[in-house]
Amino acid sequence: MNKAQRTTGGGNAQALLLVGPAGLLGVALALILAVPAPAQTESVIRVLADCTGATVLGLAALPRLHDRLRPPWRVLAVLAGIWCVTEFTVLVFEAAAVVGVPIGKLSAGQFGNFLVEISGGQVGIAVLIGSGAVACYSAMAFRRPETASADLVLVFAAVALALRPITGHMSQQPFGSVLAAVHALAAASWFGLLIALALVVRTRGEWAVTLPRYSAVALPLVGIVTVTGLVNGLVRVGGIAPFVTTGYGRILLAKTLVLVGLLALGWWWRRNWVPQATGHRMPAESSLRRAIIEVAVMAVAFGLAATLAVTA
Repeated sequence: MNKAQRTTGGGNAQALLLVGPAGLLGVALALILAVPAPAQTESVIRVLADCTGATVLGLAALPRLHDRLRPPWRVLAVLAGIWCVTEFTVLVFEAAAVVGVPIGKLSAGQFGNFLVEISGGQVGIAVLIGSGAVACYSAMAFRRPETASADLVLVFAAVALALRPITGHMSQQPFGSVLAAVHALAAASWFGLLIALALVVRTRGEWAVTLPRYSAVALPLVGIVTVTGLVNGLVRVGGIAPFVTTGYGRILLAKTLVLVGLLALGWWWRRNWVPQATGHRMPAESSLRRAIIEVAVMAVAFGLAATLAVTA
């Protein structure tokens, strides 16, 4: 590996480091828009869990994007472990909310009853099993990468990411569970694949090969996210006025505006970034910088979405 490759590889970590602050910015914006509704502190942990889970999904999907790409198993194991921990924390917050006590006063017995007797707790256990299985398998795959299957991780990650949307508030509507799950998986794939490229791709030649393939995959994913998001939002809000008169509606409107911004950015990237990268006319550092910008904006949308998920 030459000096340029080492420099770009070290800079790839910036993509991951910016996700957390950008996601928290989205949460902060959502909490401001939700006033006078009480602040949902669970959304802070929820966005970290959602972004980490999406990154795990994207890393596992890399071989599907290009057969020369291989998941970085050590990174996958670490991220899946973090995902499992954040999902457990989300579960503790949910239990405290259901029981009706501050999180610091939630007893082990109350938490156990929530896990056993409440559907949300049972779903949470399944999510923990899925993320924990990914972490364990990735750790073993790091030791024996020649026999590891990224598809197995991809399936477990996808199921774990879809479980909460399937059982969320949209499940009470006709086809609501399907729309919510499709929306969540499309958004996670759109975000996760790009951050996976930012973490793994190191050279101009690699960007020239992988970016056009990502762009081709991202286009239908964006369409799915847009259509399912609009349908879910209109059903949930039930009209136009609530978009400005309710906290939920205002957050949803902000998320829609961020999505419009992402669509405009994606259109510009397809006209500018993709052709230059494909033609080997753009340095790897410049491609990485553009990927980080888009990932950061996506993380803001994830922060808004995480707050929506816990807002009545």
